[in-house]
Amino acid sequence: MPQELEIEFKNMLTEKEYHDLYTAFDMDSPVSQTNHYFDTPLFQLKEARSALRIREKDGKLTLTLKQPVEEGLLETHQPVSSLDLEDMLSGGGLVGGEIAEMLELMNISPKQIVHFGSLQTNRSETPYKNGLLVLDHSSYLGIEDYELEYEVTSHDEGKENFLSLLTAYKIPVRETDNKIKRFYKARLMQNREGGKS
Repeated sequence: MPQELEIEFKNMLTEKEYHDLYTAFDMDSPVSQTNHYFDTPLFQLKEARSALRIREKDGKLTLTLKQPVEEGLLETHQPVSSLDLEDMLSGGGLVGGEIAEMLELMNISPKQIVHFGSLQTNRSETPYKNGLLVLDHSSYLGIEDYELEYEVTSHDEGKENFLSLLTAYKIPVRETDNKIKRFYKARLMQNREGGKS
């Protein structure tokens, strides 16, 4: 059961800022990945400030549970098969394994897990000052957005480097939710608008 501590800084970008950084850092061609998001119908994972996804990337499928810890997120990973994904997408509940056991410890039934949407991202990465600089262009629910991420192992050094980078490229600091929160908000907005008609 591979686990890692994720410490990252995020900032939303305009399309122009995204392209300026892409050019400035001579990024490699973007790699496409899809995140499939899961929760219970009552959003128990969201309530626990946690998230569950399957990521499709480079022909591999990885189930990941993200849980909050003091300085970042604890990510627990479990490989899954295309049949597991198909079953989960069609309402079969969470595949068995370590992550299902962890959910039970959180008093969340793996059988209650349902798919509530997918997000497509074109991602470019480059090493930057003891970390990894990431540019994401994401599409979901008819929305497109652009995001800068900086993944690091040291919170304080990472924060300093990230803020210096934003200043150097005259990019304002913007309140930035993670992808799953942005997806939740967009879905909620769609549901409200759908209810009005």
